[in-house]
Formats: sequence, C-alpha cells, structure tokens
Amino acid sequence: MQRYSLPAIVLHWLLALLIIGTFTLGLVMTDIPGLTPTKLRYFSWHKWAGVTVLALATLRLLWRLRRRPPAYPGSMPAWEGRAAHALHALLYVAMFAVPLSGYFYSLAAGVPVVYFGLFPLPTLIEADPVLKPVLGALHYWLNMGLAALVALHVLAAFKHLLIDRDGIMGRMLPFSTK
Repeated sequence: MQRYSLPAIVLHWLLALLIIGTFTLGLVMTDIPGLTPTKLRYFSWHKWAGVTVLALATLRLLWRLRRRPPAYPGSMPAWEGRAAHALHALLYVAMFAVPLSGYFYSLAAGVPVVYFGLFPLPTLIEADPVLKPVLGALHYWLNMGLAALVALHVLAAFKHLLIDRDGIMGRMLPFSTK
C-alpha cells in the first residue's frame, strides 16, 4: 500500500502533537485562578502554539492540495471512504477555525498577539467588550469540536489497525515500512 510522503507525515505528527499540547495547555491555564505570572506565561505559550498550528496547517493544506493522498484499499466500503474524506475536511476546517477564533478573541479582549514576544500580529479588530464573550465561547466550542474530531480520527485509525488490519494506519506512521 502506498504511504504518505515524508513531509506530509512530519506535518501530520507535528500538528497532532501541537494540537494536543495546545489544547491541554488551554485547559490548564484557564483553570488557574486569578492573574498570576504562570497563567500569563501559559497564555503566551498557548497563543504562540496556536499561531504555529495555523502556520503548519497552512503548509499541510498546501502540500495536500499539490500532492494527492494515497488511495484507500479496495476492500474499504465506499461509505467509509466518504466518511474519511468528510472527517479529514472537518479536521482541516477546525485546524484553521480554532486558532483564528482564538486570535480574534484575544484582539476583542484588547490583548495583542505577539508571536514569541517578538513579532506582533496585525490588529484586525479593535477591543470589543460585546464581541469578546461571543468569540470566547466560539473558541471554546470550536476546541471541543476539534477534540471530538481528533478522538474520532484516532478511533478510526485504531479500528483500521486492530480490526480491519488493512494497512491504512501504516501509511501515516513515521517508521512503518507498510
């Protein structure tokens, strides 16, 4: 079975680690009471990771648009192939929507995003106390949706590994020869 290209595999796993780490950091930082130096540091790291996710997702999408992914095995039912395509499309939408909603939430809160503390991102909207809670809720629910999509993606991968045994998961594993 044909494998994904090395750049696609590297981007996939980098994004996976970053998304899981950024999500976890978001949960941890919002549970810290008050406004502490640690909480502020975590917020900065969370924003930096979000910007990085957005940049890597852009690279991943551009790579995928230029290079067709490997075909599914002929043994895979058509409905399952359509479901896989739909899930991948939703994952791409979420990989863009989550960091963008966080970026606009930060701007609506009046807090600029400065990547790694060095590169200020453009202020596309002014601080807006009415828009802030709307964007905060949107960012939260998009994150929960992304978490659900990632969980479904992982479950599907393990179904192919443990039940179907059709080699689908091996196409994206970094050190697989199948």
